[in-house]
Amino acid sequence: MGQQAAEAQPLLLQGDQVDAEWGCRPHRIVLFVEPSPFAYISGYKNRFQNFIKHLREMGDEVLVVTTHKGAPEEFHGAKVIGSWSFPCPLYQNVPLSLALSPRIFSVVAKFKPDIIHATSPGVMVFGARFIAKMLSVPMVMSYHTHLPASADLTLVPSVAIAEDFETAKVVSANRVRLWNKGVDSESFHPKFRKHEMRIKLSGGEPEKPLIIHVGRFGREKNLDFLKRVMERLPGVRIAFVGDGPYRAELERMFTGMPAVFTGMLQGEELSQAYASGDLFAMPSESETLGQVVLESMASGVPVVAARAGGIPDIIPKDKEGKTSFLFTPGDLDECVRKIEQLLSSKVLRESIGRAAREEMEKCDWRAASKTIRNEHYCTATLYWRKKMGRTN
Repeated sequence: MGQQAAEAQPLLLQGDQVDAEWGCRPHRIVLFVEPSPFAYISGYKNRFQNFIKHLREMGDEVLVVTTHKGAPEEFHGAKVIGSWSFPCPLYQNVPLSLALSPRIFSVVAKFKPDIIHATSPGVMVFGARFIAKMLSVPMVMSYHTHLPASADLTLVPSVAIAEDFETAKVVSANRVRLWNKGVDSESFHPKFRKHEMRIKLSGGEPEKPLIIHVGRFGREKNLDFLKRVMERLPGVRIAFVGDGPYRAELERMFTGMPAVFTGMLQGEELSQAYASGDLFAMPSESETLGQVVLESMASGVPVVAARAGGIPDIIPKDKEGKTSFLFTPGDLDECVRKIEQLLSSKVLRESIGRAAREEMEKCDWRAASKTIRNEHYCTATLYWRKKMGRTN
Protein backbone atom coordinates (compact mmCIF):
# COMPACT_ATOMS: atom_id res chain seq x y z
CA MET A 1 0.00 0.00 0.00
CA GLY A 2 2.90 2.35 0.75
CA GLN A 3 4.09 1.96 -2.86
CA GLN A 4 0.54 2.45 -4.17
CA ALA A 5 0.21 5.60 -2.14
CA ALA A 6 3.46 6.95 -3.49
CA GLU A 7 2.33 6.23 -7.05
CA ALA A 8 -1.14 7.67 -6.47
CA GLN A 9 0.03 10.95 -4.99
CA PRO A 10 0.53 12.70 -8.38
CA LEU A 11 -3.16 12.13 -9.13
CA LEU A 12 -3.95 14.56 -6.38
CA LEU A 13 -1.73 17.28 -7.78
CA GLN A 14 -2.95 17.57 -11.35
CA GLY A 15 -5.01 20.53 -12.53
CA ASP A 16 -4.73 24.28 -12.86
CA GLN A 17 -2.19 26.42 -11.11
CA VAL A 18 -3.63 28.22 -8.13
CA ASP A 19 -4.47 31.91 -8.30
CA ALA A 20 -1.74 33.67 -6.32
CA GLU A 21 -4.17 36.36 -5.21
CA TRP A 22 -6.63 33.88 -3.68
CA GLY A 23 -4.56 33.25 -0.58
CA CYS A 24 -3.83 36.95 -0.03
CA ARG A 25 -7.35 38.20 0.59
CA PRO A 26 -10.13 37.25 3.02
CA HIS A 27 -13.04 35.19 1.73
CA ARG A 28 -16.63 34.44 2.64
CA ILE A 29 -16.95 30.70 3.13
CA VAL A 30 -20.09 28.67 3.87
CA LEU A 31 -19.60 25.22 5.39
CA PHE A 32 -22.46 22.71 5.27
CA VAL A 33 -21.40 20.14 7.87
CA GLU A 34 -23.31 16.95 8.71
CA PRO A 35 -23.18 15.27 11.21
CA SER A 36 -22.73 18.29 13.43
CA PRO A 37 -19.12 19.09 14.38
CA PHE A 38 -20.49 20.38 17.70
CA ALA A 39 -22.52 17.34 18.81
CA TYR A 40 -21.10 14.32 16.94
CA ILE A 41 -18.08 12.97 18.82
CA SER A 42 -15.44 11.65 16.43
CA GLY A 43 -12.26 12.54 14.57
CA TYR A 44 -14.60 14.26 12.12
CA LYS A 45 -15.57 16.72 14.88
CA ASN A 46 -11.93 17.54 15.61
CA ARG A 47 -11.17 18.00 11.92
CA PHE A 48 -13.93 20.54 11.34
CA GLN A 49 -13.59 22.45 14.60
CA ASN A 50 -9.90 22.97 13.87
CA PHE A 51 -10.65 23.88 10.25
CA ILE A 52 -13.20 26.54 11.27
CA LYS A 53 -10.83 27.94 13.87
CA HIS A 54 -7.95 28.30 11.39
CA LEU A 55 -10.12 29.80 8.65
CA ARG A 56 -11.13 32.50 11.13
CA GLU A 57 -7.51 33.04 12.15
CA MET A 58 -6.65 33.58 8.46
CA GLY A 59 -9.21 36.39 8.33
CA ASP A 60 -12.11 34.68 6.54
CA GLU A 61 -15.79 35.23 7.27
CA VAL A 62 -17.30 31.80 7.93
CA LEU A 63 -20.92 30.67 8.08
CA VAL A 64 -21.57 27.12 9.32
CA VAL A 65 -24.83 25.34 8.49
CA THR A 66 -25.36 22.14 10.47
CA THR A 67 -28.05 20.14 12.25
CA HIS A 68 -29.78 22.05 15.02
CA LYS A 69 -29.03 19.78 17.99
CA GLY A 70 -26.16 21.17 20.06
CA ALA A 71 -25.38 23.94 17.58
CA PRO A 72 -23.97 27.10 19.23
CA GLU A 73 -24.77 30.56 17.89
CA GLU A 74 -21.13 31.07 17.00
CA PHE A 75 -17.81 29.22 17.12
CA HIS A 76 -14.48 31.09 17.07
CA GLY A 77 -16.27 34.03 15.48
CA ALA A 78 -18.00 31.93 12.81
CA LYS A 79 -21.79 32.28 12.70
CA VAL A 80 -23.58 28.94 13.14
CA ILE A 81 -27.05 28.19 11.77
CA GLY A 82 -28.89 25.12 13.03
CA SER A 83 -31.19 23.44 10.51
CA TRP A 84 -34.25 21.38 11.44
CA SER A 85 -33.22 17.72 11.51
CA PHE A 86 -34.55 14.18 11.74
CA PRO A 87 -32.96 10.94 13.04
CA CYS A 88 -30.84 8.86 10.69
CA PRO A 89 -32.72 5.60 10.01
CA LEU A 90 -29.61 3.50 10.67
CA TYR A 91 -28.24 5.54 13.61
CA GLN A 92 -31.10 7.09 15.55
CA ASN A 93 -28.76 9.25 17.64
CA VAL A 94 -27.31 10.92 14.52
CA PRO A 95 -29.54 13.75 13.21
CA LEU A 96 -29.67 14.56 9.50
CA SER A 97 -30.98 17.59 7.63
CA LEU A 98 -31.60 18.65 4.03
CA ALA A 99 -30.95 22.32 4.97
CA LEU A 100 -33.40 23.46 2.31
CA SER A 101 -35.65 25.78 4.31
CA PRO A 102 -36.30 29.34 3.04
CA ARG A 103 -34.58 30.57 6.23
CA ILE A 104 -31.33 28.73 5.41
CA PHE A 105 -31.42 29.86 1.78
CA SER A 106 -32.01 33.48 2.82
CA VAL A 107 -29.17 33.50 5.36
CA VAL A 108 -26.71 31.97 2.88
CA ALA A 109 -27.80 34.33 0.08
CA LYS A 110 -27.37 37.41 2.29
CA PHE A 111 -23.94 36.14 3.34
CA LYS A 112 -22.84 36.31 -0.35
CA PRO A 113 -20.35 33.43 -0.21
CA ASP A 114 -17.26 33.15 -2.40
CA ILE A 115 -17.37 29.38 -2.07
CA ILE A 116 -19.54 26.66 -0.52
CA HIS A 117 -17.92 23.61 1.06
CA ALA A 118 -20.18 20.65 1.85
CA THR A 119 -19.36 17.45 3.66
CA SER A 120 -21.74 14.73 4.61
CA PRO A 121 -22.34 11.02 4.84
CA GLY A 122 -26.01 12.00 5.00
CA VAL A 123 -28.37 14.27 3.07
CA MET A 124 -27.36 17.89 3.74
CA VAL A 125 -25.03 17.82 0.76
CA PHE A 126 -28.09 17.80 -1.54
CA GLY A 127 -29.31 21.06 -0.01
CA ALA A 128 -25.83 22.56 -0.27
CA ARG A 129 -25.58 21.60 -3.93
CA PHE A 130 -29.00 23.11 -4.70
CA ILE A 131 -28.12 26.39 -2.96
CA ALA A 132 -24.72 26.57 -4.69
CA LYS A 133 -26.41 26.19 -8.09
CA MET A 134 -29.15 28.70 -7.29
CA LEU A 135 -26.62 31.30 -6.11
CA SER A 136 -24.12 30.43 -8.86
CA VAL A 137 -21.30 29.80 -6.37
CA PRO A 138 -18.44 27.27 -6.77
CA MET A 139 -18.66 24.22 -4.53
CA VAL A 140 -16.12 21.96 -2.87
CA MET A 141 -17.28 18.64 -1.49
CA SER A 142 -15.53 16.50 1.10
CA TYR A 143 -15.77 12.76 0.50
CA HIS A 144 -19.32 11.51 0.16
CA THR A 145 -20.24 8.20 -1.44
CA HIS A 146 -21.55 8.48 -5.01
CA LEU A 147 -21.90 12.29 -4.98
CA PRO A 148 -18.45 13.80 -5.67
CA ALA A 149 -19.10 13.99 -9.42
CA SER A 150 -21.50 16.89 -8.80
CA ALA A 151 -18.84 19.04 -7.10
CA ASP A 152 -16.30 21.35 -8.72
CA LEU A 153 -13.61 19.73 -6.55
CA THR A 154 -13.66 16.80 -4.12
CA LEU A 155 -11.46 16.54 -1.02
CA VAL A 156 -10.59 13.08 0.27
CA PRO A 157 -8.95 12.18 3.60
CA SER A 158 -6.55 9.56 2.24
CA VAL A 159 -4.82 8.29 -0.88
CA ALA A 160 -6.77 5.02 -0.53
CA ILE A 161 -10.05 6.87 -1.10
CA ALA A 162 -8.58 8.70 -4.10
CA GLU A 163 -7.56 5.35 -5.57
CA ASP A 164 -11.07 4.00 -4.98
CA PHE A 165 -12.54 7.02 -6.76
CA GLU A 166 -10.23 6.52 -9.73
CA THR A 167 -10.96 2.79 -9.96
CA ALA A 168 -14.72 3.32 -9.75
CA LYS A 169 -14.52 6.33 -12.09
CA VAL A 170 -16.58 8.31 -9.58
CA VAL A 171 -14.85 11.55 -10.52
CA SER A 172 -11.92 12.44 -12.77
CA ALA A 173 -8.55 12.22 -11.02
CA ASN A 174 -7.64 15.86 -11.66
CA ARG A 175 -10.73 16.98 -9.68
CA VAL A 176 -9.65 15.18 -6.51
CA ARG A 177 -7.39 16.65 -3.85
CA LEU A 178 -6.05 15.29 -0.58
CA TRP A 179 -7.16 16.84 2.70
CA ASN A 180 -3.86 16.55 4.54
CA LYS A 181 -4.00 14.80 7.87
CA GLY A 182 -3.75 16.93 10.99
CA VAL A 183 -3.77 16.43 14.75
CA ASP A 184 -3.73 18.72 17.78
CA SER A 185 -0.36 17.66 19.14
CA GLU A 186 -0.75 19.84 22.23
CA SER A 187 -4.09 18.38 23.29
CA PHE A 188 -2.84 14.86 22.59
CA HIS A 189 0.55 14.56 24.24
CA PRO A 190 2.51 12.08 26.42
CA LYS A 191 2.46 14.64 29.25
CA PHE A 192 -1.17 13.68 29.93
CA ARG A 193 -0.28 10.16 31.10
CA LYS A 194 -1.80 9.85 34.59
CA HIS A 195 -1.68 6.97 37.08
CA GLU A 196 -5.19 7.79 38.32
CA MET A 197 -6.58 7.48 34.79
CA ARG A 198 -4.73 4.20 34.31
CA ILE A 199 -6.36 2.87 37.49
CA LYS A 200 -9.77 3.79 36.06
CA LEU A 201 -9.09 2.29 32.63
CA SER A 202 -7.61 -0.92 34.02
CA GLY A 203 -10.45 -1.60 36.44
CA GLY A 204 -8.16 -1.08 39.42
CA GLU A 205 -5.23 -3.14 38.09
CA PRO A 206 -2.80 -0.52 36.75
CA GLU A 207 0.14 -2.92 36.86
CA LYS A 208 -1.46 -5.10 34.16
CA PRO A 209 -0.75 -4.49 30.45
CA LEU A 210 -3.43 -2.16 29.08
CA ILE A 211 -4.84 -1.90 25.55
CA ILE A 212 -6.87 1.19 24.63
CA HIS A 213 -9.51 1.69 21.97
CA VAL A 214 -11.16 5.08 21.40
CA GLY A 215 -13.92 5.77 18.93
CA ARG A 216 -17.51 5.49 17.85
CA PHE A 217 -18.84 2.00 18.43
CA GLY A 218 -20.50 0.86 15.21
CA ARG A 219 -20.90 -2.67 13.87
CA GLU A 220 -18.80 -1.76 10.83
CA LYS A 221 -15.80 -1.00 13.08
CA ASN A 222 -15.03 -4.74 13.45
CA LEU A 223 -14.76 -4.43 17.24
CA ASP A 224 -15.80 -8.06 17.81
CA PHE A 225 -12.32 -8.90 16.47
CA LEU A 226 -10.91 -7.47 19.71
CA LYS A 227 -12.77 -10.12 21.72
CA ARG A 228 -10.89 -12.82 19.83
CA VAL A 229 -7.67 -10.90 20.44
CA MET A 230 -8.31 -10.64 24.17
CA GLU A 231 -9.07 -14.35 24.43
CA ARG A 232 -5.49 -14.94 23.31
CA LEU A 233 -3.97 -12.48 25.81
CA PRO A 234 -4.46 -13.69 29.40
CA GLY A 235 -3.52 -11.09 31.99
CA VAL A 236 -4.07 -8.17 29.60
CA ARG A 237 -6.80 -5.58 30.13
CA ILE A 238 -8.65 -3.47 27.57
CA ALA A 239 -10.47 -0.13 27.89
CA PHE A 240 -13.10 1.10 25.44
CA VAL A 241 -13.51 4.87 25.38
CA GLY A 242 -16.49 6.18 23.44
CA ASP A 243 -20.07 5.36 22.58
CA GLY A 244 -22.26 4.37 19.67
CA PRO A 245 -25.08 2.11 18.50
CA TYR A 246 -23.00 -1.05 19.01
CA ARG A 247 -22.03 -0.31 22.61
CA ALA A 248 -24.69 -2.41 24.39
CA GLU A 249 -23.92 -5.45 22.24
CA LEU A 250 -20.19 -4.91 22.72
CA GLU A 251 -20.58 -4.75 26.50
CA ARG A 252 -22.56 -8.01 26.45
CA MET A 253 -19.87 -9.58 24.29
CA PHE A 254 -17.15 -8.65 26.82
CA THR A 255 -19.10 -9.73 29.91
CA GLY A 256 -16.77 -11.55 32.29
CA MET A 257 -13.67 -10.34 30.48
CA PRO A 258 -11.11 -7.79 31.78
CA ALA A 259 -12.72 -4.89 29.91
CA VAL A 260 -13.75 -1.38 31.01
CA PHE A 261 -16.24 0.85 29.15
CA THR A 262 -15.84 4.49 30.15
CA GLY A 263 -18.44 6.06 27.88
CA MET A 264 -17.65 9.37 26.23
CA LEU A 265 -14.65 11.29 27.53
CA GLN A 266 -13.74 14.80 26.41
CA GLY A 267 -11.10 17.44 27.04
CA GLU A 268 -8.27 16.55 29.38
CA GLU A 269 -9.91 13.28 30.43
CA LEU A 270 -9.76 12.07 26.83
CA SER A 271 -6.14 13.22 26.52
CA GLN A 272 -5.30 11.28 29.69
CA ALA A 273 -7.06 8.16 28.42
CA TYR A 274 -5.03 8.10 25.22
CA ALA A 275 -1.72 8.68 26.99
CA SER A 276 -2.28 6.22 29.85
CA GLY A 277 -2.46 3.00 27.85
CA ASP A 278 0.36 0.75 26.66
CA LEU A 279 -0.90 0.48 23.09
CA PHE A 280 -3.87 1.40 20.94
CA ALA A 281 -5.71 -1.32 19.00
CA MET A 282 -7.55 -0.45 15.77
CA PRO A 283 -9.25 -3.44 14.06
CA SER A 284 -11.47 -1.39 11.72
CA GLU A 285 -11.10 -2.05 8.00
CA SER A 286 -13.39 0.79 6.93
CA GLU A 287 -11.59 3.96 8.07
CA THR A 288 -11.34 6.72 5.49
CA LEU A 289 -8.44 8.07 7.56
CA GLY A 290 -8.44 7.10 11.25
CA GLN A 291 -8.21 10.28 13.33
CA VAL A 292 -8.01 8.28 16.56
CA VAL A 293 -4.82 6.65 15.28
CA LEU A 294 -3.27 10.09 14.80
CA GLU A 295 -4.34 11.11 18.31
CA SER A 296 -2.91 7.98 19.90
CA MET A 297 0.42 8.40 18.12
CA ALA A 298 0.53 12.07 19.13
CA SER A 299 0.05 10.85 22.71
CA GLY A 300 3.19 8.73 22.38
CA VAL A 301 1.26 5.45 22.43
CA PRO A 302 2.08 2.91 19.69
CA VAL A 303 -0.73 1.55 17.53
CA VAL A 304 -1.52 -1.92 16.23
CA ALA A 305 -3.98 -1.44 13.37
CA ALA A 306 -5.45 -3.25 10.39
CA ARG A 307 -3.64 -2.46 7.16
CA ALA A 308 -6.78 -1.12 5.46
CA GLY A 309 -8.56 2.05 4.37
CA GLY A 310 -6.69 5.24 5.17
CA ILE A 311 -4.56 3.81 7.99
CA PRO A 312 -1.54 3.09 5.72
CA ASP A 313 -1.49 6.81 4.90
CA ILE A 314 -0.68 7.38 8.57
CA ILE A 315 1.67 4.40 8.93
CA PRO A 316 3.22 3.86 5.47
CA LYS A 317 5.22 0.76 4.66
CA ASP A 318 8.59 2.37 5.38
CA LYS A 319 7.38 3.37 8.88
CA GLU A 320 5.87 0.02 9.90
CA GLY A 321 7.62 -1.27 13.00
CA LYS A 322 9.13 2.18 13.57
CA THR A 323 6.19 4.45 14.40
CA SER A 324 3.55 1.72 14.91
CA PHE A 325 2.49 -1.72 13.64
CA LEU A 326 0.02 -2.85 10.99
CA PHE A 327 -1.43 -6.32 10.51
CA THR A 328 -3.18 -8.01 7.60
CA PRO A 329 -6.94 -7.44 8.00
CA GLY A 330 -8.56 -10.41 9.72
CA ASP A 331 -5.24 -12.10 10.57
CA LEU A 332 -5.67 -12.83 14.27
CA ASP A 333 -2.29 -14.52 14.68
CA GLU A 334 -0.39 -11.57 13.19
CA CYS A 335 -2.33 -9.05 15.27
CA VAL A 336 -1.76 -10.94 18.52
CA ARG A 337 1.91 -11.46 17.71
CA LYS A 338 2.50 -7.73 17.22
CA ILE A 339 0.57 -6.82 20.36
CA GLU A 340 2.62 -9.34 22.36
CA GLN A 341 5.82 -7.93 20.88
CA LEU A 342 4.93 -4.46 22.18
CA LEU A 343 3.55 -5.53 25.54
CA SER A 344 6.59 -7.68 26.31
CA SER A 345 9.09 -4.83 25.92
CA LYS A 346 8.76 -1.47 27.64
CA VAL A 347 11.89 -0.31 25.81
CA LEU A 348 10.31 -1.08 22.42
CA ARG A 349 7.00 0.57 23.40
CA GLU A 350 8.74 3.74 24.50
CA SER A 351 10.99 3.83 21.42
CA ILE A 352 8.08 3.43 19.00
CA GLY A 353 5.96 5.83 21.07
CA ARG A 354 8.64 8.53 20.76
CA ALA A 355 8.95 7.96 17.01
CA ALA A 356 5.17 8.10 16.63
CA ARG A 357 5.05 11.36 18.54
CA GLU A 358 7.80 12.88 16.37
CA GLU A 359 5.92 11.87 13.23
CA MET A 360 2.68 13.45 14.45
CA GLU A 361 4.40 16.72 15.30
CA LYS A 362 4.70 17.18 11.52
CA CYS A 363 0.91 16.96 11.07
CA ASP A 364 -0.21 20.51 11.74
CA TRP A 365 -3.91 21.46 11.52
CA ARG A 366 -3.14 25.03 10.54
CA ALA A 367 -0.97 23.96 7.59
CA ALA A 368 -3.64 21.50 6.41
CA SER A 369 -6.34 24.19 6.65
CA LYS A 370 -4.17 26.71 4.82
CA THR A 371 -3.67 24.29 1.92
CA ILE A 372 -7.42 23.83 1.53
CA ARG A 373 -8.11 27.55 1.70
CA ASN A 374 -5.28 28.85 -0.48
CA GLU A 375 -4.96 26.03 -3.01
CA HIS A 376 -7.96 23.69 -3.12
CA TYR A 377 -10.67 26.36 -2.85
CA CYS A 378 -8.87 28.35 -5.54
CA THR A 379 -8.68 25.31 -7.83
CA ALA A 380 -12.40 24.65 -7.35
CA THR A 381 -13.14 28.25 -8.31
CA LEU A 382 -11.02 27.94 -11.47
CA TYR A 383 -12.86 24.78 -12.52
CA TRP A 384 -16.19 26.47 -11.81
CA ARG A 385 -15.23 29.52 -13.89
CA LYS A 386 -14.33 27.29 -16.83
CA LYS A 387 -17.59 25.37 -16.48
CA MET A 388 -19.61 28.58 -16.37
CA GLY A 389 -17.62 30.17 -19.21
CA ARG A 390 -16.32 32.94 -16.97
CA THR A 391 -12.88 34.49 -17.20
CA ASN A 392 -12.88 36.55 -13.99
